Amino acid sequence: MDDLQMEIFSLQRKVDQYKEVLQNTLKYREEWKNGLSEKIRNILQRLVTATSLEAEVITRSEIENLEAVLLSLGTAKSGMFQKVNEEVRRDLIKHNGSLVYQQLFNGKIIVLINYPFIENYGQPRPPKTIAIYRPEELKEPYFIRHMEDFMQEITNWEDYDDDEPNKKIGFQL
Repeated sequence: MDDLQMEIFSLQRKVDQYKEVLQNTLKYREEWKNGLSEKIRNILQRLVTATSLEAEVITRSEIENLEAVLLSLGTAKSGMFQKVNEEVRRDLIKHNGSLVYQQLFNGKIIVLINYPFIENYGQPRPPKTIAIYRPEELKEPYFIRHMEDFMQEITNWEDYDDDEPNKKIGFQL
């Protein structure tokens, strides 16, 4: 085999890999439509019920093939408000955070944590990516781990007091 043939062979492997990735995208999108999104909804709802967590499982489907299933902790008055005048006050709304399973452009599923934030009070923290999965990789035990991560992150946010909570004060002996 001459050098040109070797280079063409190498190029052909890259072309074949590209075609395979495109086919996988179509396959992953079909899996989402044919039951994966419903499976995610059902598992999350089961976990909410089992733990008595005050949360809602929501499907977002505004854009085809970028749908998402969210476990949302909802919104509430933050307890802070702006005085408009002596009789009127404007409550600052707190978004309590969410765990998100969203289709990516290539059909894979990204799992994110949206942190709580209070409207008009600082900047919301960017979402934390837990993982990205092919549909067949998203197994039931992962959902519990994702929920544990989510609850830990949300609890840490709610209990915020310092960037280094485990740093001891005083002399280090």
